[in-house]
Amino acid sequence: MASDSSIQILHRIRRQYVQAKALLYALQALAALAVGAAVLYKWQFEVPVFAATAIALMLAAVVYFGMRWSSIRETDLVQVARHLNRQYPQLEDSTGLLLRETGNLNLLERLQQQRTAVILQELHPEKEKTFSLRSTATYGALGLALVLSAGILYLPAAPLAATDAPKEIQVEFPDAPVTATDTATVIENIDITITPPAYTGKSTYQAESPNIRVEEGATVSWRIRTNKAAKTLQLVLNKEDAADLAAGEENAYVLSRRFSDPAVYQLNLNGQKSAFYTIEITPDEPPVVQVQQPKQYTEILFGEPQRVNLQAQLSDDYGIREANMIATVAKGTGEAVKFREEKISLGLSGTRRSFTVNKTLDLQQLGMTYGDELYFYVQAWDNHRGYTRSETYFVQIEDTTIVEAAFDMSMGVNPVPEYFRSQRQIIIDTEKLLEEQKSISRATFEERSNNIGVDQKLLRLRYGKFLGEESESGIGPGGGIPEGAEGHEEAEHYADDGHDHPELENQNDPQALLEPYLHKHDQEGEATIFEPAVKAKLKGALAQMWESELRLRTHKPKEALPFEYKALRMLKEVQQSQRAYVAKTGFEAPPLKEPELRLSGELNKITPLSERQIIKAETKLPHTRAALDWLERYKRQEKYKQRDVQVLEQAGQELAQQALNRPGNYLRALQDLGTLIADMNSGEVLCPSCLRTVEQAWVALLPPAALTPQQETVRRSPLSRQYLKQLSTN
Repeated sequence: MASDSSIQILHRIRRQYVQAKALLYALQALAALAVGAAVLYKWQFEVPVFAATAIALMLAAVVYFGMRWSSIRETDLVQVARHLNRQYPQLEDSTGLLLRETGNLNLLERLQQQRTAVILQELHPEKEKTFSLRSTATYGALGLALVLSAGILYLPAAPLAATDAPKEIQVEFPDAPVTATDTATVIENIDITITPPAYTGKSTYQAESPNIRVEEGATVSWRIRTNKAAKTLQLVLNKEDAADLAAGEENAYVLSRRFSDPAVYQLNLNGQKSAFYTIEITPDEPPVVQVQQPKQYTEILFGEPQRVNLQAQLSDDYGIREANMIATVAKGTGEAVKFREEKISLGLSGTRRSFTVNKTLDLQQLGMTYGDELYFYVQAWDNHRGYTRSETYFVQIEDTTIVEAAFDMSMGVNPVPEYFRSQRQIIIDTEKLLEEQKSISRATFEERSNNIGVDQKLLRLRYGKFLGEESESGIGPGGGIPEGAEGHEEAEHYADDGHDHPELENQNDPQALLEPYLHKHDQEGEATIFEPAVKAKLKGALAQMWESELRLRTHKPKEALPFEYKALRMLKEVQQSQRAYVAKTGFEAPPLKEPELRLSGELNKITPLSERQIIKAETKLPHTRAALDWLERYKRQEKYKQRDVQVLEQAGQELAQQALNRPGNYLRALQDLGTLIADMNSGEVLCPSCLRTVEQAWVALLPPAALTPQQETVRRSPLSRQYLKQLSTN
């Protein structure tokens, strides 16, 4: 490599370029930051649109500078050398040789490297400005941004502030007398503050109207300011519970209440009652658990991976605090069954409103094996008192040693002995051999594979007995030799082979031609307890065993495994098809001798009822019915008395109780009822529209009338009566 002084010159030039470029990008980002900071400082968060725009602009400026800074830091000395070659022809395009090791250069390159180093030290490009950056647009944008920021800070913000000014809560007093404002006590300002409970995670906020909707368990605080001290200021809940507001400073009154149930309230100021307003409750919903996988019942067949994929979606309105899965493993059968319960975490950390579960359950890690069963369900808790659990899901690992009954109300009798177990063991031994293949020697591997093939042969011969085969003759394809074995097509035969071949001339014998169509007994292929269809399946299983044995004997257990599985599946089908079922015998009771036993029982211990209870139906909403009666009289006479106010007030209490469940339906009626009471107290004419609204609400409250039999009255015309008279005389 060239001398250290030349390399230092290149490093200084690179550092100067990076600093100048970084300053240029910093000024560009500063322009955007200035405008965003001015908007955010001027209007803060009073105008959400402006605040969001300002924050987005500032974040974009920071991201822009970060991306540019990472790009200019990647400038290396090779790029500096190329730049010097373009700026100084004296270097003869050889500045790049200064970056190469001297030992890797030939004689000519070494001489040129030394010459270039001397020329570079004479030029001293680090003292000159070898590069030029276009900064005019950057400085112009910065100046424009500073002017715009100054204008934003000094311009009045009244028009924007007025658009989103908080609404003042107005409360109406229908029965307030018309008096001078300087002598009467009036409400100047009302602030309703709602503090949500801790489980919601929300902060305190202000209500915009006297009709409020709060979370279950929230605390509502009223702060009322009057023009002068009030004698009485109460908050009346549901027309029954009246609470006094505590006096504070400067004619301010406060009251706080915690609400878990809906309510209707009104203010009582010096005996004047306001209109009715509602407090609706948003209940805390329990968590929602939706399990997409697995299905309600899952069976893992023999040979399949013993794993279950659990996919579920958990959600809650305010957040899920805890979620897990309860898994119960059942081992054994009958009275020897054992259960083990285990709690499995789903990986939920913290509190989330939505959580996706994607978990793989390894059944072997749960200690399960063939024939075991798994019952599990997912459960979740929210931040409050909500709890939800899913349905129970069932996973079973198939057990090939047990035959499942096809009918639950029948008793199974298996006439075939138990001979379907060894094939499963052969599969297990083959899989174990494949797993240990890398850890054992080749000779051991071949020996174990051959031994498994011998077991397969013994099992095949054992199955052959059920087809009437006493030896290997006639078993499997090819007359006892595995299909695909070497030389089986051209095998030589000798006199002591134990079998003969028919002569060709015997094929013209009529008996030989009829032999395939005759039903013969006590022969090798006919002496079987199976039906033809079942026997065909069993022969197919034997053929698969032949294929498996061939590959095990030739030390190819991996290729034999599919044939072993298929043989086991076919044997299971044979086993199921050969089950015989006998219906259970039920108990038949002997017939009763009715003529001898009828009315012959002893009645001395039976005592008759001494009294009868008559339960009268409770009259519902009596004050509402009384108010409707008064309303009918008022429609006829259009007169009322002062004591009728009590009737309306009692009916209003029943209406307020019903309004707790459906405030939207009866709130207007409550307010009109208050207007009617105010008119009656002042002796004025009652409001006709208020009467109609209240009457409709009261009628809607009453249950439908019971149907009673009525005498049918038919009015006939004179012509109809004459017609009936003529019919009767004829």
